[in-house]
Amino acid sequence: MSASSRPAAVGRRKLHVRATPYVFAFFMSSIMAMLMCIVITAANSNIDGQFVRRVLSSYSLAMPIAFFCVLLVRPLVMRLVALTVHPH
Repeated sequence: MSASSRPAAVGRRKLHVRATPYVFAFFMSSIMAMLMCIVITAANSNIDGQFVRRVLSSYSLAMPIAFFCVLLVRPLVMRLVALTVHPH
């Protein structure tokens, strides 16, 4: 693949800009749910041979809930940011 055709190939695999809120919510909820599951599981139980299983079990519940919560609060957060940050 030549250097000139590489950007076009990458661009075809990307989602449309309209998907931005959903992609943001997916990545934000995925990362935050995993971090929270790790921390809360470690705080509430021993870090032993079953730790990863317990984290993944809690993550399977937390991630979809976090995804929908991020979708719900995103408009409010965007308004709060607009009220507190200068645009330029």
